Amino acid sequence: MSIKYIIHAKFEASGAIEKPDMIGAVFGQTEGLLGDDLEMRELQKSGKIGRIEVNINYGEGKTTGEIEVPTAMDKTETTLIAAALETIERVGPTDTKISIEEIEDVRGSKRDFILERAKKLMEKFGSDDMEIDEMSEEIKDSAKLAKMQSYGTENIPCGDISGDELIIVEGRADVVNMLKKGIKNVIAMNGTKLPESVVELSKEKDSVILFVDGDRGGNLIIKNVTENAKIDFIAMAPDGKEVEELTGKEALQALRKKVPAKEYKQDSRSRGVREYRDDRRPSYKDRDDRRPSYGDRDSRDRRPNYRDREEKPKTDRSERKVKKMTAKEKEEVKGKVEDLVGTKGAIIFNEKLEEIKKLPAGRLGSAEISEDAYVIAIDGAATPKLIENCEKLGCSNLIASNFVSADTDINLVSL
Repeated sequence: MSIKYIIHAKFEASGAIEKPDMIGAVFGQTEGLLGDDLEMRELQKSGKIGRIEVNINYGEGKTTGEIEVPTAMDKTETTLIAAALETIERVGPTDTKISIEEIEDVRGSKRDFILERAKKLMEKFGSDDMEIDEMSEEIKDSAKLAKMQSYGTENIPCGDISGDELIIVEGRADVVNMLKKGIKNVIAMNGTKLPESVVELSKEKDSVILFVDGDRGGNLIIKNVTENAKIDFIAMAPDGKEVEELTGKEALQALRKKVPAKEYKQDSRSRGVREYRDDRRPSYKDRDDRRPSYGDRDSRDRRPNYRDREEKPKTDRSERKVKKMTAKEKEEVKGKVEDLVGTKGAIIFNEKLEEIKKLPAGRLGSAEISEDAYVIAIDGAATPKLIENCEKLGCSNLIASNFVSADTDINLVSL
């Protein structure tokens, strides 16, 4: 959970009350006020509200104190929760008045610190003719180009080609431009003939896209390559443009308009790639473990929909027995999953909280284990497809940073 705001409130009670009394009143007396979407107990279960802190002071027959409610909701929802707290008039048998002091923007405090610290760091570097924006862009480009690799004995320029989708472009300059635009799964041909090592590599991939310039040379390359290698789709730059000069938007649009290689017609190029409308528009909603490398954007609508693949049988939920974790088990697991942050990985535990297997989260769909998974912890968001994979492993409890809406009987836990 990423905290955005903290509600600070003060209270005064005419008699003696305890901390549990106040917390119980917060949950009990706000129940039903704001509807199911803003039910305090459910918000805390889903991680939208954090641990409520209550500080109490006794004196002169009265109880005073402060309440802090951290929230990960937006400003409107947070103010509604704050206003609901002020409707509490009694705690136990004691008359009580609650008033909101402030709603603290946690992110604003962090931004102020970052700004002041950045100013001091900048002073140490001294003045320079290069503006901060230019510096940022140069650093970004440098970081992306640092990922340039080479493949095979021919030292063919490429990016990260370890995934299941491969984009073949004409030359090194095309690879450089694609990496700058955040498209990583590219490899060059280094000529009009596809190197043998790339031919063999294409056979190992689920999807191979040939991405060529928008000119006559591009058409010639399509004809040559499709006759000698496994090419699934063809994408072409806009008329008269080369891949190496495309903007990020133009490159992504061209890739989205790719057509199946077997349906591309050389003699009607103008009606080919850009005018083609395929009812199998790229969709990755059903294949969470095969995400394309189109930079950091959400690209689930950019990949082919593999309708011709056999669907796996769905788990029969009526046969599943889900056992929810206890608070003690949550604390025990919490320490074991801290190393997952930033790895995009997953850990599977049995009912004794012993680690059964550690693997990339995207590989849960093909994981094989000898016993049902009691707990699965992942780094990142739990999508419906990932949750379905966890159901197939007999999972009772799924730990993730956040959850995309899904119909499941698994106990969803946010630590």
